[in-house]
Amino acid sequence: MKNIRLKSVILFLVALLGALGLTYLLRETSFTPAQTSVLFLLLFSVALWLTEAVPPFSVGILIIGFLAFSLGYEKFTDTPVDVSMYTQTLSSSVIWLMLGGFFLAAAMTKTRIDELLVTLVLSICGKNPRNVLLGMMIVTMVASMLISNTATTSMVIAAIMPLLVKIGKNSPASKALILGIPIAATTGGMGTLIGSPPNAIAAGALANVGSAIDFTRWMTYGLPVSVLLTLISWYVLTRVLIKESKLKLMGTRSDGKHDLPVSPVQRWVVTLILAATVFLWLTSPWHHLSTSAVAALPLVVLPLAGIITGEDIRSMGWDTLLLVAGGLALGKALQETGLMDLYGSRIAAAQLSDTLFYLMLAYATMFFSNIMSNTATCTVLIPLGMAILPHQPIEVAMIIGLSASTALLLPVSTPPNAIAFSSGVIEQKDLRIGGILIGLLGPALIVAWVLLLS
Repeated sequence: MKNIRLKSVILFLVALLGALGLTYLLRETSFTPAQTSVLFLLLFSVALWLTEAVPPFSVGILIIGFLAFSLGYEKFTDTPVDVSMYTQTLSSSVIWLMLGGFFLAAAMTKTRIDELLVTLVLSICGKNPRNVLLGMMIVTMVASMLISNTATTSMVIAAIMPLLVKIGKNSPASKALILGIPIAATTGGMGTLIGSPPNAIAAGALANVGSAIDFTRWMTYGLPVSVLLTLISWYVLTRVLIKESKLKLMGTRSDGKHDLPVSPVQRWVVTLILAATVFLWLTSPWHHLSTSAVAALPLVVLPLAGIITGEDIRSMGWDTLLLVAGGLALGKALQETGLMDLYGSRIAAAQLSDTLFYLMLAYATMFFSNIMSNTATCTVLIPLGMAILPHQPIEVAMIIGLSASTALLLPVSTPPNAIAFSSGVIEQKDLRIGGILIGLLGPALIVAWVLLLS
C-alpha cells in the first residue's frame, strides 16, 4: 500500500512539474493571466489523466476548484469573471440526463429485468454459439443505447458468468462472448444521446454554440454506425474464435443478492417507466421536452415507488458525474478565454481539406481515448475542432463524440473493457481483436457517414 501511495505521489509531482514546464514553453507574451492559468490546467489535467496519479473523478473536482480560484479571484487574474458558469456544471442538463440513466439501470437490476432479457435471448438462440454471441451482442448493444454502457456490461457479464463456467472459461466461445459484450456495449453507446458520456459532452458543446441536437437526430448519426460496427465485430469474432457448431448451454446466473423475491408490481412499474422514458426521448421533436427534462421521470417516480432506495443512490456512479462536470467546465474555460480560437485558427491556417481535418480529429480521438478518459478527450478536442471548423459544429462534434467510442485496445481504454478484463476469462492480448478492428475501421466509417448526412 505504501509503495502504491509513493508511486501516486511521484506521478502527481511529475505531472505537475511537466505541466508547469510545458506552460512556460507554450505560453506567449500576449497571453492574459486567465489564458495562462487555463493552459496550465489543461496540461495538468491531461497529465493526471494519462498517469492516473489520482482517480479521474478527482481531476474533475480539481478543474472546477482551480477555475473558481484562478478566474474568479482578483489576486490571480486582472479581470475576475463570474465563475458560476464553471461551478454550475454540476447541475448541468447533461448531468441530470446521465443520472436518469443510472436510475433506470439500477431499477432494472433490482427487479431482475436484465436477467429475464438474458434468459430470453438464450432460449431464442438455442445451442449454436454463433447465434448466442449474436443475441448477446444485440441485447448489449440495445441496452447500451438506453442506459450506461458501463452498467450494461456489468449487468450482462454478471448474467452470463455461470454460463461461461459451464462452457469452460478457457473455451474460445467463452472468450468470444466476453470480448463481444464490451465491444457491443461501446459501439451500442454510439446509438443514442444518453448511450455514452462523450455523447453528452458533444451535445453540450453543440448547445453552447446554438446548434442543439435532439435524441432522434443523434440516432440518425449514431445508430447506423453502431449497428454496422457491432455486426462486423460479431462476424470477425466468430471467424477468429468460434469453431464449434454446438455447445451445451445451461443456466444464467445465481448469486445471493438476486435470490430475494421481486415484486411483480415493482417490475411492471420499472417496465412502464422505462418504456415511457424511451418513448418521450424518441418523440422529443414533437413535444419539445428536452432529454434532461424527460430524465426527471425515472428520477422522481422510481424513488417514490420504493424501487430506488437511499442505498441504491449512494452506490451510483457519482464519480463519473464529477468527471463529466469537470470536463464540461474545462471545455467552457477553453472557449471563454479564447485559447481554442487562438490555436484553432493556427491549425486551420495549414490549408488542409475539411475531410482531412475530420479524419485527423477522428483518429486523434480514438488514439487519446485509448490511453485516457474518452470524456476528457472529447472535452479537449471538440472545442478545438469547432475552432478549426467554426462553420461545421455538428460535423465536428458528431465525429469526435462517436469516435470516442472506438477505443477498445487496452483494459483501461473504456470501462466495459476493464469489466470484461476483470472477469479473468481473457488476457490483455485478446483485446487486440476488437481494439484494432474498431480502432482502424470505426473512425473512417464515422467520418464517411457524417459527411454523407451533411
